[in-house]
Amino acid sequence: MNIGILGSGDVGRTLGAGFAAGGHDVRLGTRSPDRDDLQTWASDTGATVTTFNDAAAFGHILVLAVGWDGVENAIRLAGRDHFAGKTILDATNPLDFSDGTLRLAVHGEDSSGERVQAWLPDAHIVKCFNTVGADQMVNPELEGGPPTMFIAGNDDGAKKTAAEVLDAFGWEAVDLGGIEMSRHLDALAIIWITHAMRAKSRNHAFKLLTD
Repeated sequence: MNIGILGSGDVGRTLGAGFAAGGHDVRLGTRSPDRDDLQTWASDTGATVTTFNDAAAFGHILVLAVGWDGVENAIRLAGRDHFAGKTILDATNPLDFSDGTLRLAVHGEDSSGERVQAWLPDAHIVKCFNTVGADQMVNPELEGGPPTMFIAGNDDGAKKTAAEVLDAFGWEAVDLGGIEMSRHLDALAIIWITHAMRAKSRNHAFKLLTD
């Protein structure tokens, strides 16, 4: 498949490298495609670093992997028409550190996933990859077997695609329902981050246990 990654931070580069290692054609969109570190990453992975617009036009599946404050601008730079009808894996978290404490910038009867779906009504948003650190997103090496990635979205076909991606990356996917369940996934990310800060470690993930 053609994969468009929107965002060149740790999350975007980790997922982009994972897709490229799986044989997919990857274009990573950024505002600064000529940066030396990104060009080195591209050489190492076989992916291409390009603009937001080009990556969004190229991808059959798009990954939204930018900081929350930059999401709307990334969508604008990518071109809204390039999202229509596509599966969008939304890995963003609406984090607010403005007063020195960790909290959600979007909360209550709203969430990051719902905002993105409202901004892109013709796209199929699937909230995923937001409840773990970039270090463990692809082929997590944790005791206890494959960890659980909870997902949420309104389109069953898009969620099936997301589950297939997660399976290829070493995860088990659990579908929580519609995009409004992103409210709880945003909060779950706070739990993951809080534990990471207290434990001074990023080597953990959630696991749903069943009998």
